[in-house]
Amino acid sequence: MLLVLSDEQKQHLCFLSEADNAVVGEFGRIALEFLKKGSNPKIYEGAARKLNVSSDTVQHAVEGLMYLLTESSKVMISEVDFQDSVMVLGFSEELNKLLLQLYVENRKEIRQILCNLSPNLPHYHNLEWRLDVQLASRALRHQVKPTVTLKLHLEEGGTRRAQVLQTDPATLHHLIQEMERALTELKSNHCRRILRNIK
Repeated sequence: MLLVLSDEQKQHLCFLSEADNAVVGEFGRIALEFLKKGSNPKIYEGAARKLNVSSDTVQHAVEGLMYLLTESSKVMISEVDFQDSVMVLGFSEELNKLLLQLYVENRKEIRQILCNLSPNLPHYHNLEWRLDVQLASRALRHQVKPTVTLKLHLEEGGTRRAQVLQTDPATLHHLIQEMERALTELKSNHCRRILRNIK
């Protein structure tokens, strides 16, 4: 699978062809720091002064390199595919090898950082339910008003909490149908392809 870069990303990365290998290696380190700690304009300004270019040029080059490494790490493309993806940029063979080395050495760390950045959502632990039916009231002697009460136990980061939901059977039936349709769609070839690329 080849990585497809937009024209803007290619333009951002073209600065790397003019830079030294040591500078490209340093940009790779800055890109990893960007992923871990966020953007730091002082680093861009310092590098721009040393290279006699604008800080925007440095920032765009680092962000382009970061995009290249993160997108490649997300889909875990092979080394051959990475080289083919970078070859489109028209870099020298030496720079292509350096970028490949950056990718190979850091892809596991980048994947770990990306996993840590993903939100930690609560997940299902247990479900209790009860069906209540009101058969009559003082105003209406003959009525049937069913209510389903659900107590959903969720677990998040080792702590458990309960969420109480109340609905009528028709809404619950509609909810079940929608969930079953989503599960069926998840088994489709299109969704399987997307899930394979996410992992």
